[in-house]
Amino acid sequence: MSFDGVVTMAAVEELRRELLLGKIEKIYQPQAEQLMISIHTKAGRRRLFFSAAGNHSGVYLVGQSTENPVVPPVFCMVLRKHLGAARIQDIRQHENDRIIEILMETVDEMGFSVNRMLTAEIMGKHSNILLIDTGTGRIIDSIKHISIDVNRARQILPGKQYEYPPQQHKIPFSEVTCEDISSMITNDFQPERDLLSGIQGISPVFAQTLASAGFAGDQRSGASFSPELAAEKLRSVVSGIRENSISPAVYLDSSGKPVDFHITPLSVYEDDPSYQTMRFSTISEAAEYFFRHRESSNTVKQKSNDLQRVIRTALDRQKLKMQKLAEDLRKAEKADRHRLYGELLTANLHAVKPGDTEVTVTSYYDGSQVKIPLDPRFSPSRNAQRYFKNYAKAKTALREKTVQQEETQQEIDWLESVLAFAQSASTVEETELIRQELVDCGLIRYRKSKKDHPGRKTRPTPYSYTLPSGFTVLAGRNNRENDWLTLKRASGSDLWFHTRNIPGSHVILLTEGKEPSEEDLILTARIAAYHSKASGSANVPVDCTKVRHVKKPAGAKPGMVIFTHEKTYYVDPVLPVSRKE
Repeated sequence: MSFDGVVTMAAVEELRRELLLGKIEKIYQPQAEQLMISIHTKAGRRRLFFSAAGNHSGVYLVGQSTENPVVPPVFCMVLRKHLGAARIQDIRQHENDRIIEILMETVDEMGFSVNRMLTAEIMGKHSNILLIDTGTGRIIDSIKHISIDVNRARQILPGKQYEYPPQQHKIPFSEVTCEDISSMITNDFQPERDLLSGIQGISPVFAQTLASAGFAGDQRSGASFSPELAAEKLRSVVSGIRENSISPAVYLDSSGKPVDFHITPLSVYEDDPSYQTMRFSTISEAAEYFFRHRESSNTVKQKSNDLQRVIRTALDRQKLKMQKLAEDLRKAEKADRHRLYGELLTANLHAVKPGDTEVTVTSYYDGSQVKIPLDPRFSPSRNAQRYFKNYAKAKTALREKTVQQEETQQEIDWLESVLAFAQSASTVEETELIRQELVDCGLIRYRKSKKDHPGRKTRPTPYSYTLPSGFTVLAGRNNRENDWLTLKRASGSDLWFHTRNIPGSHVILLTEGKEPSEEDLILTARIAAYHSKASGSANVPVDCTKVRHVKKPAGAKPGMVIFTHEKTYYVDPVLPVSRKE
């Protein structure tokens, strides 16, 4: 629970400092459960972001704008009608709960001054954003409508009287005293459970932090829980919020994925060396980083999985086609037997009697006895003609099936390379570029969009590394960037690297006319091994040649090239320390 009551209080204090007396300029609704409001303040324009999504609920300032739908949703239109040019009068937190209220003054259609309140309930899957008429206390509209079928106790519908969520009969964290904590503790060994059930506005991880403070940071020492120390910790946090001396932090797991954030150090993460800590100057910066990177990670994974499913389906289809072609080729390889039967039968027509189903003749090639099957419905000469015809068909099939087999293998190689890129994609942009490649090659149907069309060009931005010697190394993020790197960006004297018979990136060592050392070549080969399907293996073969020896066959798929004059290195996949973003 990232946005607990403590974080909400800090967010409100920050928003008050930034937005009070600010004027509403623009209102957008990027997604069904998100809201973006542009506010003009004395310090400049600020973007206030709301989210009522179950896995991303919060209110904070953002630096980046978002894409908006062409047609604004109904709730967005209602807000534009009622809050156009409104001025923020106050921002407050309801008690110590996860509810932020933004009070605004505006003018209605008749020119009279009216008061409106935009309320954000930050409660996980029960989150909501509501516009309330403060004069009547009635709901004008909400981003989520809750009918009586969903909740009998509390309906959220236009025209309904607004009611706060049910009270939990806890003590607000800003009012908790040492005596309150002492009275609510029933288990000195696990006080975090009692703290969580007795104090309003704290999350489970913050309750553990208070419990850790009550044990002076080390519960294993055998010391008893001290309510005084826990109360002092809570008072210091509240005081830090009011004095703007907080230390927002985002906690990352071993893979670099955000797992939580807060305004104060959380013992459950601080005491575990497997977690990394990132400090920020404001709660909005921490919240924006946390949600953007966590959602980005989930979005990339989802988009990548969708692409991988499409690619694997096409790959299975091509492999099945290859099996059928191999079977046809094995049959076609028997063509010479049909030619032999035709020739021997033509030379021995006199030995065949009407109605025979087979005949045994002597081969004039090696003197062996050859048994030739016959169709009794036809004459001996007609049987010979049928063998010659089957021979001609088999030879044609052998030639055409061989060409088809080569084309199918090229398709398989391309699909495996695209699959490798989809598996290693780390950003939404990379997945979209891979999707566009599949669209251009006809594997995915083109989705019509105002901002995405086949003619739209994307500037190539390959991975860039700097070797200790100062040389720059570029690695393609997809097959189209591979083509751009090899065929356009690199010069003929630059060096080209690619894993041998393994899908991966084209890697270019930009020599700029200088002679790289053997160490530079090995380091570049390691980068090529890292950006390949064999990134988790050891002793990976990597081919190296000059770019002038790399050619792209006519009609070849993106990223598919042929090369000569190569030298092969066997290296372990490793990236250099220095990387240009």
